Amino acid sequence: MASSDGDITRLLRRWREGSTEAENELFRLVMPDLRKFAHYFMKGERSGHTLQSTELVDEIYFRLVAAKDRDWQSRGHFYAFAARAMRRYLIDYARKRGGKHFVPLEELEGVLRASGPKVETALMVDNLLEQLERAQSELCSVVELKFFLGLSDEEAADALGVKLRSFQRKWHDARRWMFKRLEAGDDKQLST
Repeated sequence: MASSDGDITRLLRRWREGSTEAENELFRLVMPDLRKFAHYFMKGERSGHTLQSTELVDEIYFRLVAAKDRDWQSRGHFYAFAARAMRRYLIDYARKRGGKHFVPLEELEGVLRASGPKVETALMVDNLLEQLERAQSELCSVVELKFFLGLSDEEAADALGVKLRSFQRKWHDARRWMFKRLEAGDDKQLST
């Protein structure tokens, strides 16, 4: 992550205001990182996947451009949004694969057996991330950068523009927040 948080944040603000020069410079600076993120995501996909990391970056570029008017807080916010968009795009891509009918994630719990621990865990983690985003969006960004993008502590701290120790404290807080709710195991705790 070569550029400073201030450079990216400044460009994000100018881009939101309509500067095409800022948009060009912004994507010139972030494209290497977006390619790295896409490559990381594609490594986790099944072998023989028909989508290439370059295509994933292209698709996410269009989604980022469409989200130009967001209130971008920082480079970390931008990268967390990109990671979330990549993850969701791959899920949607898988759902469309082969003309098979896929049940929306929200309805999946009622269709599958209740004894499916992987499904229950996936649904619970997805629910927790949505709650964490609403409660403490910065902690959600930490989880997305560290867990979903696989960034090292140093890389994620750099992306968020915080000191390494501050990032590690936030990572600890995010895990503690999620584990506390997972340990509770009841829907009441998970909905707060």
